[in-house]
Amino acid sequence: MQKLSIQGGYRLNGEVRISGAKNAALPIMCASLLTQDALHLDNLPDMHDVATMVKLLQQMGVQVDTSTQAATFSAAKVDKLEAPYDMVKTMRAAILVLGPLLTRFGEARVSLPGGCAIGSRPVDLHIKGLVAMGAEIHIEHGYIHATAKRLHGARICFDLISVTGTENLMMAAVLADGITVLENAAREPEVIDLADCLIAMGAKIEGAGSDKITIEGVSELHGANHSVMPDRIESGTFLVAAAAAGGNITLTGARVDTLDSVLEKLREAGAKIDVNADRINLVMSGRPQAVNVRTAPYPAFPTDMQAQFMALNTIAQGSAIVVETIFENRFMHVQELQRLGAQIEVEGNTAVILGCRQLDGATVMATDLRASASLVIAGMVAQGETIVDRIYHLDRGYEHIEAKLSSLGAKIQRIQ
Repeated sequence: MQKLSIQGGYRLNGEVRISGAKNAALPIMCASLLTQDALHLDNLPDMHDVATMVKLLQQMGVQVDTSTQAATFSAAKVDKLEAPYDMVKTMRAAILVLGPLLTRFGEARVSLPGGCAIGSRPVDLHIKGLVAMGAEIHIEHGYIHATAKRLHGARICFDLISVTGTENLMMAAVLADGITVLENAAREPEVIDLADCLIAMGAKIEGAGSDKITIEGVSELHGANHSVMPDRIESGTFLVAAAAAGGNITLTGARVDTLDSVLEKLREAGAKIDVNADRINLVMSGRPQAVNVRTAPYPAFPTDMQAQFMALNTIAQGSAIVVETIFENRFMHVQELQRLGAQIEVEGNTAVILGCRQLDGATVMATDLRASASLVIAGMVAQGETIVDRIYHLDRGYEHIEAKLSSLGAKIQRIQ
């Protein structure tokens, strides 16, 4: 099993290019199932979840031609309307094939998904929406089996804001009869990116990026070219790493407009930040100030950045309160940070962090994707060597993170 070895105490300096967003790429890849024409995607990140989605689509019969940071998907000869358990157990995003398969082919059989163990993320919102659109759905032997002669438009109000629920039902609606209205829809930039791709394929969608999305079904979609948006969570992770370790870094190819809440918190921590088009420059000269964080759906502070800011707060001046409102199990990195000497107390969904001047290197274990990133940041500011185990979580959602950090001056390497 591979691990990361990190020598702490080195400042970050230099320039790094931001990769395409995993959370945008995965649903857009599933959108290829909606047409028999070719969908060409640029700026695809090279990471494990993307490779898993390619394999999943290929075993359904989608032809995938890949090149560096790009791929062409052709679903003209789909012959297997199933996403099996062994393909989806490590990746919850596999649920996103349900809507496209059902609306185009009238049937889908999808395993109940797996992914990071950060809490309950039920699929009932997807199922209720599809039933409202005329689907018959049964859950049997761990699989969702859905059928429909043809889906029809419906007004669907989400009980809870769900990014994948919004994306799945939006894709199902583009080929349904009539008009579908999604109320209390997710507003994330990745939802907008999916909508932009679908519109390029001939879909009629209005309101993406607001809490009300209206989709008028069409008879068929066609092929298109689309470039996946930059990864706002990777951007935030590198910025937090530089704020914690100190230094002067510049991100290129970033989407500044998707990072307002993160940049605001970094400025509170004492970082000097300048933005220009798709470039973000961060300078941090002293010890960061502690910052309070409360996660909430976009455009508020993202749950996917909570662990990274907790790592920053462990060595900040003062104390901070971190409140997690999205996932109930997303404090599993706390125990590992404590192994490095962090002073953190947790009660329910709230963590109180008292910053200390120095963490001490130790062996820690990653429990989920973003927890992995927090342990890397903590290792970069800890004294001595930190070993991060189970980095397959990290590889699911970051493109060559150790190579990128090394290019900025971090002492980090992958070991067996």
